[in-house]
Amino acid sequence: MLKKLLKYDLKSINIVLIVFYLLSIFFSLLTRIFLNIDNSFICNVIGQICNGTMIAMMFNIIINNMIRLWVRFKQNFYGDESYLTHTLPIPKKTLYLSKFITSVITLLISFIVIVISLFIAHYSKENIELVKNLLMPLATIYESTTISIIISFVFILFLEILNMLQSGYLGIVLGHKKNNLKMVYTFVFGFITYLMTQIFALAVVFISALFN
Repeated sequence: MLKKLLKYDLKSINIVLIVFYLLSIFFSLLTRIFLNIDNSFICNVIGQICNGTMIAMMFNIIINNMIRLWVRFKQNFYGDESYLTHTLPIPKKTLYLSKFITSVITLLISFIVIVISLFIAHYSKENIELVKNLLMPLATIYESTTISIIISFVFILFLEILNMLQSGYLGIVLGHKKNNLKMVYTFVFGFITYLMTQIFALAVVFISALFN
């Protein structure tokens, strides 16, 4: 049953996100083409416009990913589809597990598409060397490599967004326990939950820093 839930959840989310995926890759290709045409002011301008559009598509991917997941969660548990959801002969933990796994998968796909778009648009030996030179001081401080720093940054960003999603889910659950102003309480509880997780993370880092 979990596989079927995942199938429907992923289909519902990705049917919208795939448009932004394709647009991001499309404009990354245009950026690559136009910015690599030398001695052409018009092509350079078009390339910069395509690059800006590609970046906008990247932000749209993340934002729409989160909004679609929250809307799907609310519809399934508290909207018109809630009656069918709650009558399914499966434990509630399986329903929530499906939402969590869907969040991880769609967010992972979104990150992969963003990385591919950036790679298509801007990969070159010169840009790689530029990134290495920018991150080398940080890598030296932490006795690491530039690749490790980049991977760590992407992984932390992934966890941050996933944490925001989970905070939103909890906000929806707590908000809909109220009789009135459910959406207002949803935003309040979601924000408080996210704020508490950030304070906890900072506290852990601070305590670790005292010993290292």
